[in-house]
Amino acid sequence: MSKKYYLTTPLYYVNAAPHIGHAYTTVAADVLARFMRQRGKAVHFLTGTDEHGAKIEKVAQEAGASPQAYADEISAQFRELWSHLDVHYDDFIRTTEERHIDVVQRVFKALFDKGDIYKGSYEGFYCVSDETYWTKTEAPEDAKGRRLCPNPECRRPLETVQEDSYFFRLSRYQGKLLALYRDNPGFLMPSSRAPEILRFVEAGLQDISVSRTKVKWGIPVPGDEGHTIYVWFDALLNYVSAVSGDSGLLPELWPADVHIVGKEIYRFHAVIWPAMLMALGVQAPRRVFAHGWWTIEGEKMSKSRGNFIHPSQITKEFGIDAFRYFLLREMPFGNDGDFSRESMRKRYNAELANDLGNLVNRTVDMVDRFLGGELPTKENSVPLSFLKTDPNQIDEVLANSIEALGFSSALATIWSVIGELNAYINAEAPWKIAKTDPERTRQVLFGLVQALRRVAGWIEPFMPQTAAKIQSQLGVRRFPAPLSAEEVLAGASTGTGKIQKAPPLFPRKP
Repeated sequence: MSKKYYLTTPLYYVNAAPHIGHAYTTVAADVLARFMRQRGKAVHFLTGTDEHGAKIEKVAQEAGASPQAYADEISAQFRELWSHLDVHYDDFIRTTEERHIDVVQRVFKALFDKGDIYKGSYEGFYCVSDETYWTKTEAPEDAKGRRLCPNPECRRPLETVQEDSYFFRLSRYQGKLLALYRDNPGFLMPSSRAPEILRFVEAGLQDISVSRTKVKWGIPVPGDEGHTIYVWFDALLNYVSAVSGDSGLLPELWPADVHIVGKEIYRFHAVIWPAMLMALGVQAPRRVFAHGWWTIEGEKMSKSRGNFIHPSQITKEFGIDAFRYFLLREMPFGNDGDFSRESMRKRYNAELANDLGNLVNRTVDMVDRFLGGELPTKENSVPLSFLKTDPNQIDEVLANSIEALGFSSALATIWSVIGELNAYINAEAPWKIAKTDPERTRQVLFGLVQALRRVAGWIEPFMPQTAAKIQSQLGVRRFPAPLSAEEVLAGASTGTGKIQKAPPLFPRKP
């Protein structure tokens, strides 16, 4: 069996309901998965929820529920949101599932047996919020004598921890990690984030604690059930527990082609995770891509500010596809960005309502008025030479952008074509030439329809519902399976033969 394209999101921690940041990562992964499927590649898209640890114990207790019941409720909210946002994943894994627990315990035992995990004593500092250990060097005392979480997005007081613990020999893999980065320059992405990881590893790695005795809500250490396995060691293994069969990792899935994560967890995925795999004798993933953070109206999202935005608040006003579009258009994937209703409204009105929506409406209306609704078929198609760039070259540009997770760049390329088509309509003025040159009018409108069919194919990974509506208006059959723009232009379907008028795709927002 040939290798599938295997991509993942991180497992989302169930300490709170999902928000725009979670949606950003998952929609990006969905767009990549849809694009790969569109190009005929078999895809395996994994997401899920991380459900163990001290923080879950705490918030469940505050909610008056057991940790499992609380995790069940929040995990269901994530699955409901992905359904709402038209995310088509292939597998959803939870760290409380037996298939995951079994792999985690087997891995822990295997690494203990070979000496890569050993028992010792830990004394240091721990951030409950981030579920992260910090050393005295990493978290020095501030002017008030406090030790605060070094994560700039946290800065909460650290707890002093002293307890027996199992340790993973991360220090053993410093050289191998540096060799991995050197020999695989595409592993650390985007490249602007690579220096941060290189500096961290080059400075020297310390062995890390991978168990707790004071946290009961976790996977027990096999043979020493007074310990539970550290939540990060547990969670990272989901990428293999989800694709393991009776005889080990499924070769048609592993290695992962890309892990898409937020920059706050980049170090876990770019340092600890490949080191764990090296210890197991398993090939590292091909790429780890860390995207930026979203602020809300210029402020960091936080419970205290009460500015967490649930995506349904946005989709209710602007629609699902407009939300998906905005997330990946507003900023290059990898940079930080800011969400505001005003910026969303401006992009919606200018790019979706005016540029794309108006283009489709005008084309459909003119085909209906001047051609009696007649649509081009393979036999009477016309060249798209009026476009500045050959569509096949645009296909290649889009493929390069999306495979590199350059979603904003890909959308900019598509919108440049949309701009060309709007300019072409204004220059040719079919409403004028229809009176004197019916054949030229037919050629212009047939060209517009064919180009729009191609545009609909290009935007399908980003805005699947909108693409389906456009293709339906342009006479392309969408059942039993969607046709790609290439199939349409190759004459795979002659469609209905008539234009299908419909309400505006994106009614303007005040």
